Amino acid sequence: MNPPPSPTPASVRQFLRRRRGPAGALDRYVTGFGLALIAVIAGQPVSSLIASMAGQVTPARMSAGLALVVLAFAGFVAAARAAGPVALPASDASWLLLSPLARRGVLGRTTRLLAVTAVVAGALLGLGLLAAMGAPDGLLWRLVAALVLGVSATAGAMALAVLEQASRLWDGWLGIALTGLVTLAVVLSAAEVAAETARPALTGTGLATETGFLSQSGLTSGGALTSGGALTSGGALTSGGALTSGGALTSGGALTSGGGGLVSGSEAASGTVAGVVPAVHHAVLGAVGAVAAAPPAAVAVVAASAALLVRQAWTAIGRMPARAVLAASTRTAHVTRAAVLLDPGVLTWIAEDNHWRAGRLRSRRWPSLPAPAALAWHDWRRLARRPGRLAAMAASAALPAVLARALGITAPGTTATSIATGITVTGPGVTPDMSALGATPDMSALGMTPDMSVLGVTPDMIGLAGSAPVAAVAAPSLTAVAVTAGAVLAGAMAVAAAVATGARRDADNPALSRLTAVGLRPTLAARAVLPALLAAAWTAAALTGLTLVGALPSGAWWAFGPAIAPAVAAGALRMARRRPVDHSMPVIDTPGGAIPTGPLLWALTGADVALAGCLPALVALLAPPDDLAGPLALQAVASAAALAA
Repeated sequence: MNPPPSPTPASVRQFLRRRRGPAGALDRYVTGFGLALIAVIAGQPVSSLIASMAGQVTPARMSAGLALVVLAFAGFVAAARAAGPVALPASDASWLLLSPLARRGVLGRTTRLLAVTAVVAGALLGLGLLAAMGAPDGLLWRLVAALVLGVSATAGAMALAVLEQASRLWDGWLGIALTGLVTLAVVLSAAEVAAETARPALTGTGLATETGFLSQSGLTSGGALTSGGALTSGGALTSGGALTSGGALTSGGALTSGGGGLVSGSEAASGTVAGVVPAVHHAVLGAVGAVAAAPPAAVAVVAASAALLVRQAWTAIGRMPARAVLAASTRTAHVTRAAVLLDPGVLTWIAEDNHWRAGRLRSRRWPSLPAPAALAWHDWRRLARRPGRLAAMAASAALPAVLARALGITAPGTTATSIATGITVTGPGVTPDMSALGATPDMSALGMTPDMSVLGVTPDMIGLAGSAPVAAVAAPSLTAVAVTAGAVLAGAMAVAAAVATGARRDADNPALSRLTAVGLRPTLAARAVLPALLAAAWTAAALTGLTLVGALPSGAWWAFGPAIAPAVAAGALRMARRRPVDHSMPVIDTPGGAIPTGPLLWALTGADVALAGCLPALVALLAPPDDLAGPLALQAVASAAALAA
């Protein structure tokens, strides 16, 4: 008599499905109809979005867009690393994982789910990459290349996270990848801000035109304006700023004619220093442009690397340790429970508990402080013990400026030169203002006429009407400005809420808080100091960055940071003390669907106080005034009222 065949994961799952009952035709119909409805609803917006990506993208917007795409990819890698990513439902983790069944078969459903997640995230990443790079020609092929690159990158990152979970030998590689991604994003964003501040003259950035930039390939017509910036017509204007025609104008402001000339040492030194960061910026963009110039080769390299990592991950799944899968399954169960109960506050406690449970803390003597300040000292010590979080807060202050550059936001009255080349284009024949080089030479004395028409550059090519000078850049859309202003307020709220853990614990355990014999208002006043200081510093840095990139006009915009800090701290404390979601509240029936008021009110708690208290600052950001004294005074009064309420 032959022994019964050994069970397989597929046979076990089939047995369990028979016990639960198979899925009926109605279930399949609902699933298919839901997917078809999603495709119909999202089809038109997605197609319109893809069509809007056709055209040339300026280097400034390209740099900022690439920084955002790289940060999004780094966030995906970090999320995959934190999630596990290989996890099982509670029932499978309890019964099937520890059974003699083949490990790869038990984890088969999870593997398919990870593959679908990587494909969806890669498609979104590819669309973001195409929006950042632009598609001056061949939109379809560039779209395909961007999607393949995005999917290959996310699939490789997911495979690397699986390899790290299976073996700690891969832990260092994923950390190196994250460090490299963050460093690249910082270089792109910081170099763009510095390049915009320095405003180099006629470098690889090129001349702004309606169709793109006259740079990389060069333009020759009795002279050449190349990617290095060389202009030859009996002389040369190089990327360093040298103009020679029996004399030379250097980037530092030195002007010589026939061996003699006028040299300004301080201007020369400043020009040399100011040219370093733009050179780095152009080098990064040049590398990106080189990759974009050969998309088949870049796609092939990335796809081959991702395929190799996926193969290694598929091999590692068969020997995945049960301990690692159980730990990831526990975290996934907590997240699933928070999502089902619509209580995102649980996720905060999960992250806090997991962090402090993993390390060992040193005990130190408590400083002699008043009772309210002694209670608030917990938040200060918690922040000091997490320097990485403090560094992330400081680095995130540049995100609003990068977002503004990616959206093409410029302050009203900004000339076209502050966005393109650093050269003010004025007058008939498109005469460049050489003061951007640090000196104003008399071009006629050098035997040259700075008439750009000799290069074939006509006024209509750069958006000029006849001989009219360049006017201010067109005002940005209100939506883009509102998104940037919302990013500033949301970032300030996130920074303040990150250090309000003590207030959250007091609200969750009021009995323990009453044992301290300290009143509620003195405790909240002491706990509001740290969120207010961090919000003030972060907002001041963010607004300074927006001013440097030209998204805001010149002025003391940084003063709005300390002005809105009390209102933001009041909102963060109110957010930390909110109760769990009340699901017994009524549901509002609207034409767009049912809206549960419980989760809606929970989400608005805290944000309402911050929004009302920061209203003068938001109005000033949406419509920048000529004088900031009035809005600053109104903002100070509104913040004080929000904190006292």
